[in-house]
Amino acid sequence: MTAVAPDFRLAGRPADSFGFRNILYTKGGRRATVTINRPGVLNCLNLPTLLELRQAFEDASMDDDAAVVVLTGAGETAFCTGADVKEQTAFLARPQDYWKWMGAFTAALEQLRRVGKPSVARLNGLVVGGGNEFNMACDLAVMVEDAYIRHVGPARGSVPAAGATQWLPIIMGDRRAREMLMLCEEVPALQALDWGLVNRVVPRADLDAVVDEIVDKLVNKLPECTRYTKQQVDFWKDFSYYQTIGHARDWLTLHAGVHETAEGLGAFVEKRHVDYAMLRDRVATGHGAELPDGPAFATCASCGATDLPVGHRFCGHCGATMSGGNA
Repeated sequence: MTAVAPDFRLAGRPADSFGFRNILYTKGGRRATVTINRPGVLNCLNLPTLLELRQAFEDASMDDDAAVVVLTGAGETAFCTGADVKEQTAFLARPQDYWKWMGAFTAALEQLRRVGKPSVARLNGLVVGGGNEFNMACDLAVMVEDAYIRHVGPARGSVPAAGATQWLPIIMGDRRAREMLMLCEEVPALQALDWGLVNRVVPRADLDAVVDEIVDKLVNKLPECTRYTKQQVDFWKDFSYYQTIGHARDWLTLHAGVHETAEGLGAFVEKRHVDYAMLRDRVATGHGAELPDGPAFATCASCGATDLPVGHRFCGHCGATMSGGNA
């Protein structure tokens, strides 16, 4: 058996040694601060950002000098607005890549939740979609009074099932969770406070002072007792999350390339309203909202081509008339 050197210990690295490009990472004063640094795109999350977040949270977990983790966003407009729409649009052509992306999302989220020390969300602006899931992954939250929290999945072609569907009913009750998730409306800061989504709402000028005050209080608590308190309090959040997250990852992957998602993302990119009436009409007429051309189960009697959309009038290979087609 190999002896372990007496001076061996697991420890964090200097914060400036990582060379992060999408986040800022600083340590000092018993805290590790992680800042999503993409203000030009409202601090949305692409794959490189998620990979860097996971690495920073892992380092913070290893660093015994860091008693508290603070998560925030760069600038004054947004904390985090969830998934990068440009990247999500690319998944329309390669839905299988969504499964990989969501793996990175959940890995970063889980590393934050398992950091082993209290975490504080410094909500400096808009909190949307996956941004709120990172907010809820933190233990405490301080929010500026002129911001709001919102989920938009059912309005834009997705389901907020990487934490929101699991945790919102626990945090603020079933009816309020359904209202927030299904209506997709803004929840202003004071309403978010009333509903239990945040702990403090403050004027922007007071944000750092209040965050500092909470950090100081957390530093002056027993570290092991605090860590195990987190573990106990997380029971119901863990239970709901681990019962559903694997299913959600696969369902969202299957859904990443369908018509609903394409319409929702396309409307966002084109800065227009989603054509909900068109999607509803397709359902009402038996075509379905998922596949714009119908299920690909038809066979051409002329050339024998298979996997053709059922609703098409002509074969896309030889041009022959398809029986029963109406497109």
